[in-house]
Amino acid sequence: MAENKPRISIFRAASTVALFTLLSRVFGFVRDMVVANYFGTKSMADAFFIAFRIPNMLRQLTAEGALSAAFVPLFTKTAIEDRKKAFRFANNLLVTLSIFLTAVTVVAIIFAPLLLKGIAVGYTDEPEKFQLTVHLTRLLFPYLVLISLAAVFMGMLNTMHHFSSPAASPVLLNIAIIFATVFLRDTFSLPVYSLVVGVLAGGFLQLAIQIPFAVKEGWVFEWVFEPGHELIRRIVLLTIPATFGIAVAEINLFVDTMLASLLSEGSVSYLYYAQRLVQFPMGVFGVAMSTALLPALSVQSGRREIGQMIETISKSYRATMFLIVPSMVGLFVLREPIVQLIYEHGEFTHVSTQQTAFTLAFFCVGLLGFSGVKIFVSAFYAMGDTKTPVKIAATAMILNIVFNLILMKPLQAGGLALATSLSSTINMFTLVWLLSKRLGGLDGPRIWRSFGQISVASLAMASGIWLAWGTIFGGGYTVAGLTAMLLLAVAIYLGAAALLKLEEIDYVSAALRRKLSAKKV
Repeated sequence: MAENKPRISIFRAASTVALFTLLSRVFGFVRDMVVANYFGTKSMADAFFIAFRIPNMLRQLTAEGALSAAFVPLFTKTAIEDRKKAFRFANNLLVTLSIFLTAVTVVAIIFAPLLLKGIAVGYTDEPEKFQLTVHLTRLLFPYLVLISLAAVFMGMLNTMHHFSSPAASPVLLNIAIIFATVFLRDTFSLPVYSLVVGVLAGGFLQLAIQIPFAVKEGWVFEWVFEPGHELIRRIVLLTIPATFGIAVAEINLFVDTMLASLLSEGSVSYLYYAQRLVQFPMGVFGVAMSTALLPALSVQSGRREIGQMIETISKSYRATMFLIVPSMVGLFVLREPIVQLIYEHGEFTHVSTQQTAFTLAFFCVGLLGFSGVKIFVSAFYAMGDTKTPVKIAATAMILNIVFNLILMKPLQAGGLALATSLSSTINMFTLVWLLSKRLGGLDGPRIWRSFGQISVASLAMASGIWLAWGTIFGGGYTVAGLTAMLLLAVAIYLGAAALLKLEEIDYVSAALRRKLSAKKV
């Protein structure tokens, strides 16, 4: 029975993160619908998405992704030995990070024009658009400080098995942007400034919501500024390579954005909206699983329980495949009606729908790779190895650039999406190969068998909804029709999975049952 405890805690934690992430993604789509309605895919929208992409990417590199990967294992081990020492370590990190990121923000604000000349290359020939992008970048950069501090609290709470408020906090960002866009848009000379207000307010709320829960767990703030402390030095040493290892997908997407600025107007927005859609299943399932996986694997690695680590990784990845593969297939088949019903309002035209759906098709190809990278990288970080993932990530980044240059001309924005998908998939397979060598195996036969069965069930689902869409619903793009198709897809997939006797269905359903029963109690 003891052997099953880590697995149960992982799936319960993952289900908590997944449920709150689902809520966040729903509000995220409402946010995107509002933004698309008011700004469409025109120059003002492109300028905002470029400006927001910079601090948002740095958040992934210096804070939320890489910092958590380095901080959680160290904080976990320190808390096991001495909880007071762990909280002092957290306070030291909070103060040090505040000072460092404030300095980075000031430098970025000063040198924003130079920064954007290397990023938004295609905007330099359009002075007004370029200046707007520079101004928006300067205004949005403080978001990096707020969300980075929030990430430290998220890491602390996750380590202490509190997953709900960190997972729910992005809802506040989405609500803030929706509110600001709808109610403040007409108060500015340029309506796009309302988005800036929403982002900054949302970042503050994401930080503020974590603090009461941390206090409840015993954290009390004290000014500790010891940047030379051993644990801070270890954080820095682990974070530098972790920056590339855990955030390779974000780095690749950033390269895509830079190159998209060289393409026709709207290309940056097509990439953004398509990326938002593909992030829905990835965030709900892939990120949720990796978030819950890191603390559990850190404990198992510390105890040198190699057999349990292999079992945990295998079950977690197979459960992720069980949810991600049908999502990938369903999103591909229903991409155009989904894009049209969510985004095609106001300034977002039918041409925008077609181009976004075209780009989304190529992102779908890499959905399993995007999710898999997050899971397998977590295993390396749990073992204290951040160097191996960075080497693989560096190779994947070079491949992404090569694929971009080959594919962007014939496929436009879709080529950039395909390049990201291909490089991320190669990244995942390389991680799996090296991790298998490190652990002496990775339950490969069971993983491949599950993948084959899941693929069969997903293709059965795709065939069913494709036939039904063209016959029963006549291909009409309506909310009722799309809802019916999604329900039919779930029914066909679960039915096929039951016929094939997929064991992964038991893991997922058991986690949900425990979650629901816990709520009733």
